[in-house]
Amino acid sequence: MKFILKINLTILSFICQMKYFFYFLALLLFSCNSSTKPDVSNIEVNLKTERFDNDFFRIDTNEVSSSIQLLYKKYPGFTGGFVSNILGLHADSLSVGHSATSEAVRQFIKDYTPIKDSSDRIFKDFSKWTTKIDEALRYVKYYFPKYKLPEKVIVFIGPMDAFFNTSFGIQGDVLTPAGIGIGLQLHLGKDFSFYKSEEGQELYPEYISRSFDPEHIPINAMMVIIDDLYPPQNQSSTLIEQMVESGKKYFLLEKFLPDENESALFGYTEEQTKGVYKNEATIWDFFLNNNLINNNDPTIIKNYIGPSPKTQAFGDGAPGNLGSFIGLQIVKKFMEVNPKTSLDQLMKMPQRRVYEQSKYKPRN
Repeated sequence: MKFILKINLTILSFICQMKYFFYFLALLLFSCNSSTKPDVSNIEVNLKTERFDNDFFRIDTNEVSSSIQLLYKKYPGFTGGFVSNILGLHADSLSVGHSATSEAVRQFIKDYTPIKDSSDRIFKDFSKWTTKIDEALRYVKYYFPKYKLPEKVIVFIGPMDAFFNTSFGIQGDVLTPAGIGIGLQLHLGKDFSFYKSEEGQELYPEYISRSFDPEHIPINAMMVIIDDLYPPQNQSSTLIEQMVESGKKYFLLEKFLPDENESALFGYTEEQTKGVYKNEATIWDFFLNNNLINNNDPTIIKNYIGPSPKTQAFGDGAPGNLGSFIGLQIVKKFMEVNPKTSLDQLMKMPQRRVYEQSKYKPRN
């Protein structure tokens, strides 16, 4: 009996080890879709980089008005928006030689020269990041051949408190008529001194600023492309509908960036990603048992959709945006059941139908 017991314990130990092996294997497969990515090598994008940041910080601060006019000629589709929407100044008054707006530009250059110096150490050569965006745009073109791709990446430096709202959260990058604008001031690395300062933490708490690294440049670029393809919808719908809608967009993000780690897409740490997959069924049961999925109260829904430092109901260790995470799993399950559904069909399909047809029932 002792021998048999020893054998059984050995088998049990092996089974337990294999259980965890397959769990982490599944996590790896969910986190990286490279095995199913299509061949896009024959798709041409030819994205160009324009260093607006370099030209802007080289302007003659004694002749701001005439220098800005030169920028208008070199960057006709970007300069006006930069002055008005990013610097927050009245572009028309720049034609006056010594206006308050000209003085504001002069002061901005003086104050932000240290930021420019820091960015130069990281982004002296931007070609690596343009290449990554170019690669992602190939997938956009593969899945959405009629979509008009941006032709330029325009690099700029804006104020630290200038950001744009997207379906995925706030970021310093934006899609403009001239191209994809990349705001380097919010890509200087999660440990950059300003982000760690009291002022920086008030603007961007750690759960946000940990995504302020160069690696998020192509991710943010695809986020604004997705919002352009499918603009944000009315947020008066139920939690389950908003979960699925957000999940659809994260599904697109994974398709456009098939080699990207899922933790980076969600702004989670690796440990948080492991935790949400390990507790996926528990999270889903919480939504069901508390009658949340059909709730349409915005004050309730905001606890589960969108970036936040944590999800209160699950304790300090649980990240925010768990509704979007579950929404992504529902969409993945739907696509497993309906593999012939195109991405455009998926995005246009009613969220409730996606949820019901997915037959989503996770198990821990």
